[in-house]
Amino acid sequence: MANSDMNLDQVLQTFILEARELLEDMEAALLRVADEDDPKESIAAIFRAAHTIKGSAGLFSLDAVVTFTHVVESVLDEVRDGTIALSETLVELMLASGDYIGRMITVVDAREELADPKTDPEGAALLARLDQFLSGRSDAPAAAQPAATSGDGGASVEGGADHWHLSLRFGPDVLRNGMDPLSFIRYLATLGQIEQLVTVHDAVPALDGLDPEACCLGFEIAFRSDADKATIENVFEFVIDDCALRIVPPHSRLARYVELIEQLPEQPPRLGEILVRCGSITAHELERALQTQAQAAPQQRIGSILAEQAQVAPQLVEAALARQKQAKDTTKSQESQSVRVDADKLDRLINLVGELIIATAGANLIAKRTRNIELQECNSTLSDLVEEVRDSALQLRMVKIGATFNRFKRVVHDVARELGKDIELKLSGEDTELDKTVVEKIGDPLMHLVRNAMDHGIDAPDLRAQRGKPEQGTVALNAYHDSGSIVIQVSDDGGGLNREKILAKAVERGLVEAGRAMSDSEIYGLIFEPGFSTADQITNLSGRGVGMDVVKRNITALRGSVAIASEPGRGTTVTVRLPLTLAIINGFQVSVGKSVFVVPMDVVDECVEFSAEAGHDYTDLRGQVLPFIRLRELFEVAGAPSARQNIVVVRHAGQKFGLVVDGLMGEAQTVIKPLSKMFAQVRGISGSSILGSGDVALILDVPLLMQEAQISRGHAGHPQGVAQRSSASA
Repeated sequence: MANSDMNLDQVLQTFILEARELLEDMEAALLRVADEDDPKESIAAIFRAAHTIKGSAGLFSLDAVVTFTHVVESVLDEVRDGTIALSETLVELMLASGDYIGRMITVVDAREELADPKTDPEGAALLARLDQFLSGRSDAPAAAQPAATSGDGGASVEGGADHWHLSLRFGPDVLRNGMDPLSFIRYLATLGQIEQLVTVHDAVPALDGLDPEACCLGFEIAFRSDADKATIENVFEFVIDDCALRIVPPHSRLARYVELIEQLPEQPPRLGEILVRCGSITAHELERALQTQAQAAPQQRIGSILAEQAQVAPQLVEAALARQKQAKDTTKSQESQSVRVDADKLDRLINLVGELIIATAGANLIAKRTRNIELQECNSTLSDLVEEVRDSALQLRMVKIGATFNRFKRVVHDVARELGKDIELKLSGEDTELDKTVVEKIGDPLMHLVRNAMDHGIDAPDLRAQRGKPEQGTVALNAYHDSGSIVIQVSDDGGGLNREKILAKAVERGLVEAGRAMSDSEIYGLIFEPGFSTADQITNLSGRGVGMDVVKRNITALRGSVAIASEPGRGTTVTVRLPLTLAIINGFQVSVGKSVFVVPMDVVDECVEFSAEAGHDYTDLRGQVLPFIRLRELFEVAGAPSARQNIVVVRHAGQKFGLVVDGLMGEAQTVIKPLSKMFAQVRGISGSSILGSGDVALILDVPLLMQEAQISRGHAGHPQGVAQRSSASA
């Protein structure tokens, strides 16, 4: 019994995950539908999302979800049919309805009791608004229009059949799940009269490939009943996830039948079969038309004969012909090859790969000590395989940042209305990949940056007009790879940052000394100080000085960096740099005395022999001044430097500087181990790694070390100034 409960809980969790994904798809479609010239596909996607959630919720007896989603689905069905226009007001209502469904899913996930949406204040208000759209719809069937308006000489055909048409395809697992497909057909007959039933057996394989436990049947049903669509659909409630069901109401427009033809899962070779299966004509009518073709004009197409006999509209013939052509040109789409894997299992795999890398490094060290050539060769092969396993394992956790970017479409849509601004969100680089863990942790900092750009960055409409800017402001999100990092930029075309105002506020708060010379980047960086704000008034979005310091702290915790560039009157760009992964990297090992340090391989440019005048913090690199940092002095490593030192030239954010070390140990796979909280304040170190010998190597924080070299970098054109600084620091 406990095992059964566990399985049910797992299935429920799958429903919750899928429902949230469907709601995301629904929201994305709602946000883009207003800008599309032909929103038909987006409207269909929105309807499918609501329909699937309702059907799945019914399997778990989540009546509250079913009740509310059914009304949403009914409105969407009318939108899809063209009876209700998709206005901005309706889009807003659908977004709010999606949010409400999402909150109900959250309640289900928490295993709490769902409130009845009819009595819940928020649910009741939304239902009332939805009912207003339904009550205002036009119920007059197209067949009631004058014949002259049909335009094709067949008013009765334009109005559609006077019965329901069901297109039903059972999934292969229906029988295995203990369901009898025919029992649902018999139950359907209790609600009305089945006038015609065509069995579709295209999916039945050859006898030697037949699986007696797999269902391969489908049905096209002409059904006459006074029941409504929801009642008919509920007949198949228990197999709604194991079947494809399409219901065309009586007197439906031609577009509904055309859509049904386009969605038929099979690819029958003959046009007549297509028309019979979609309920456009009966088998008897098809047979009569074929006889006419054989007797009178064999060369005449069957579609034109059916149209001349007014048995089917020309539009349906065209749709069926297009479907027939598609059948000849394409094959069935393959089943999805993706597998849903629990994130904890992926994390466990990455940890095991990390331990494997450490063990392999130890084995490699022993092989070199024993000087066994065969063992070294075997270990070299093993190391290559482990590296491939590492890359494959890390690739499993790499996800596109586009899903995170798409979340901000709704944010920009809602916040722009709240601020009374017209703001467009532009996305680029959505296919850029990074580690799943980084994606999860960067969402909130990006959210604050986007909201801040809308509130503080984008200027008011009247001010934009004065500055000669378009009325619509733009917030842009961009992502790209650079030197082993992912760069995410949040930019706006607003008024830019007020340099003097920020500096004055910083002096007022005692963050900087009055009269101190500071660069633009240093001044703009002050907005990341705790509690810093230049807002004249507090709003629901900002002005309390809370948030930007948290943004920087969260990004720094991910071994990342953040920088700001701004141009008065033109806009601001916040650039966030993050590592691609937090687990395993290619590292370049260097030694200082007996200590080993690791430099991320992606930022290493080259290695050169150390040469510099005494007391200088720079050297000549092929005619260019290269500032450097002596790691021995920075980390106070005991002992004298080696007779022959080296400089590791690293590149970060388009700038170069050097690291002076004693020895170069070469490239090695590096498993990143986070430092304990005791060492969280150590500057210049981003993590640790275990060597094959069992010793610990420290991983250098290159962005922070670059800041140490910034002063020297600033005086690159003035060697004497660098020498003075070096002497002063000594």
